[in-house]
This record gives sequence, structure tokens and C-alpha cells, in this order.
Amino acid sequence: MLGQFRKEYVALNLPNTIVDANSNRGWSKRSLWRWWNQLSRFQRSVVYILILAACFAALYFLPATHPSWNPSNGKLNIALDRNHVTPPLSLLSPKKAQPPDNSLDKEQPAKEAHINNNTQKKQPMLDKEDLVLSGETANNNNVGQVHSPPRDGVKFSEFAEAREWVANSLHFDGNRDVNLFEVTIRVLGSLLSSYHLSGDRMFLDKAVDLGTRLLPCFDSDSGVPYSDVNLATRKAHSPKWSPDSSTSEVTTIQLEFRDLSRCTGDPKFEDSAAKVSLHVHGLEKSEGLVPIFINANTGHFRSYSTITLGARGDSYYEYLLKQWIQTGQTIDYLRDDFVEAISGVMKHLTRRTAQNKYLFIGELLAGGRDFKPKMDHLTCYLPGTLALGVHNGLPQEHMQLAEELMTTCYQMYAQQPTFLAPEITYFNIQERTTGDMSVKTNDAHNLLRPEFVESLWYMYQITGNKTYQDWGWQIFQAFEKYAKVVNGYTSIGNVRNPVNTRPRDMMESFFLSETLKYLYLLFSDDPHILSLDKYVLNSEAHPLPIYDT
Repeated sequence: MLGQFRKEYVALNLPNTIVDANSNRGWSKRSLWRWWNQLSRFQRSVVYILILAACFAALYFLPATHPSWNPSNGKLNIALDRNHVTPPLSLLSPKKAQPPDNSLDKEQPAKEAHINNNTQKKQPMLDKEDLVLSGETANNNNVGQVHSPPRDGVKFSEFAEAREWVANSLHFDGNRDVNLFEVTIRVLGSLLSSYHLSGDRMFLDKAVDLGTRLLPCFDSDSGVPYSDVNLATRKAHSPKWSPDSSTSEVTTIQLEFRDLSRCTGDPKFEDSAAKVSLHVHGLEKSEGLVPIFINANTGHFRSYSTITLGARGDSYYEYLLKQWIQTGQTIDYLRDDFVEAISGVMKHLTRRTAQNKYLFIGELLAGGRDFKPKMDHLTCYLPGTLALGVHNGLPQEHMQLAEELMTTCYQMYAQQPTFLAPEITYFNIQERTTGDMSVKTNDAHNLLRPEFVESLWYMYQITGNKTYQDWGWQIFQAFEKYAKVVNGYTSIGNVRNPVNTRPRDMMESFFLSETLKYLYLLFSDDPHILSLDKYVLNSEAHPLPIYDT
């Protein structure tokens, strides 16, 4: 029954001579497919690997592609440039083949090789003709000469774009509260610095507008400013969480307000801020050390508050020195308060670890009765500030303290698997125990802070010791490895685990204005591109000129 449905097939063998070219190609494809199907799984895998290897080899030998930003469409274009050779990052690294004579022995900084002050004073000034940016001529009527290194051949397209944004899009009439300290060091300081380096009056006009809106903060009973102000209503008040202001905040605004008065000839800005420093000068202290909270209404420190050179206390000491330098070393009480404070630090806050005897700066709790072996990364600004003081004639013992603190701050980085320091480090001072440092889980984050890099730049500027460049390069490489992301850099949540750093998807503004700026200055071919004899840098790394009085 089934046989009647069976189809009979006849095999027909044709000679090769009658098969055309197309048939040959079809036969080859079928033969190749049959050959492929006959291969084992292992043999096919080997073929796949060989094909991939050939592809990677081809990509490797192709000319490099270089990204370029197209402002017209806001996209990143990749252009093939056969004539462009990108210099390797290693070219920025300090030379390590032949260490300099003044290099550090292990981690002990050199104590000599200070740069001659007369050499720095020969830094050339920027001529008026060099200040033509975006078709505008510099206006220096209110500041005299603008000091800046020559920038021959440099194109200011990015600066012009930023200037246009500041001129047309930056406004200070928004109905919102801002912090006096943060806005002063970041925004007011940057506007003034841009004015001095460019000579463009627009930046000064913006600074005047902002400074005027901030002035109501000083309308307190004591003259100690309130911490917050509404830029639109110009009403100032204490922080919502406390009736007190941070000591560092009310004493870290004087450089900017003084410079604003010097630029405009209007003394109201300088007078308001200078009175705060004079008021704090008259308050009772603990051998120069101050608590971290002060009440704007009473004008007095909060009793039994912490004494620290970390958060809420740090820049009080920094601005004592920098105000003295800014005014041509003419206000003696600022210098005297700084020197007394450093003596207090050395006497009451410094300790050494049990194992390797690293020197660190701790905190005094409960009004100075209890010592806590805890040091914020913020405290690593101090070595650079101490070196700057020595550069301006303060006691040489300050440099010895700076050098030892630099070693400790470096170890805060080097002892972490990521080579990035935590926000807070605890130190072991118990004798007959092992280990120098420990990090708590809640303190293991890194916010890309600039303080240690800042000190590296100052120490390199003043000592000429290239090992400080080496340390900076190590930290920069760690940022590149663990913090760099597609659109910038990110804070990380855990410096103790290189496999799981827990990126935070957040980049603070100080990373651009301070951390990268200090790294750039540290690696610059011209180590004195920014003269310490002509400029003083505010707490956010914005250079302001030094005046004679």
C-alpha cells in the first residue's frame, strides 16, 4: 500500500565541463558548509579564537582615533588623525631613572633645598597686550597691574565659552538660601580670580553684585556673620540645625571680601569681614586653639565644643596666615595668632603611632579634656600652609612639622589597597601593639579631596624636592584607575576594596577647582607658573594678588 506513494529517483551524473561558474560557487559553499558541520565542537572553538585574534590584531595596528567635541550638536565625534600622536601619560610623570639628590629616603622628606626667594620674584608679569580675550581689552583701572605668566600661542576658546556663560547665564537673584562661606570661597573667589587673571571687568561686576547680596550676613548683634542668606530677599539667619556658625566658616571669608574692596575702592566689604577676625582675635583661646562653633548673636565660642584642625576648624588657621601674607605682612596680630596656634598644635594635638612613630594631629573633645587619635583628610592641608609660612619667614620648626605630617598623609594613601585615602583615619597609640592606622566602615569613602595634593604642591614649590611630584603622580594614577568614569570622575564609597569601590556617581566642584588644578601645577614644566610671592590662593585654590598693605 505504501509502495504506491513511493517516488522513484534517478541519479544523473553530469560531466564537469557543463557546470558553469555559478554552479561551481554553489558547490564550494555547500562543500564548505559540509566541512564545517563535520568539525567537532572543540575544532570550531579553535577556529573562533583564531578569527577573534586576527580581528584584534587588525584593530591594534590601525591608526589611533581621537575624540573631539562638536559644540554645534553637543556630541562627541571620533576623528581619525593619522598625523597626530598622543603623548603617553608617562611623559607627565617625574623622571625616576635617576632620583634627584634631594629625594626622600623612603618616606622621610628632605629638610633643605629651599628655593631662593629672589628667583621667584623675577617671574614675568602679563603685559596689557596679552590680556585681549574674546575681542575685549583688559580693564585694570581698579587693580593696577595684573600679574600672570605669559600665555603665548594659547587659544582661549574654552575660556571665551565660559565667560559667555558667566556674563549671560549666571545670576544671583534666585529666591533661595545659600551658605556664606561656601559661596564666598567658591563663587566670589573664582570671579575675583578670573578678573585678576584676565582683566575683564565683567567678572568684577558679577563679584560686586554677589558680594553686596552676601553683606546682610554681617548684620548680627556681635558682627560675627550668620551662616546663611537668601540672595533674593537678602535676609540672613543661622543654620536651621543650630544657633551657631562654624568657626572656620566665619573666619574663612576675609581674603575674598578684602580683595573685593581693594578692586572697587569701596571699604564696606573689607571692613565687615576684617571685624570678624579682629573679634575672634580678642576671644579667649586654649593656647591659640579655638573650638569649632561660635554663636553669631553672642559672639562667643560654644562651650565644650571640639578643638580640631579638621572639619569646621581647619581654615581658621589657614586664613590667619594668608590674610597676613595678602596684606603685605602688615597686620601683626594675624601672624602672632597663627604662630601661637601652631605652638598649641605641637603641644596638645600631636602624637605618634605605636609601631612606626608616624606623627599625626588628633582632636580634643569636651572643651579640650579628652584626646581622640582621629585625623580628617582635611587636616592634610596643614603641611602646605606651614611651608608657606616658612617661605614668608616664620619659624623653621614649622617646616619640620610639615615634613613629618606629609609622610603621615602619604601613608594614609599608600596603606590602602586603592592608594586613595579615606575621609577619616584613626591612629594606634597603644604601646606594644601592631599597626599604625585603621579605617572605620563609615569613614572609608574618598571624595576626591584636594588637601594632600595642595600640600604636595606647596612643599615642592618651596623645597624643590621632586619626591613630592612622585607622590602626586601615584595619587593621580589611583584617581585614574578607581575614580574615572565616562563623563568625569566620581567619589567612591570604599577605599579598602579595589574590587568593590562602590562609586557614588558624584563629583564635588573642588575636584576641578582644587585637586586637578594643584596636580596640574605640581607637574607643570614651569614650577613657578604661579608665584607665591605675587599671589595667595584662597581656600578653594583661586589666586588673589598680594597687596603692600
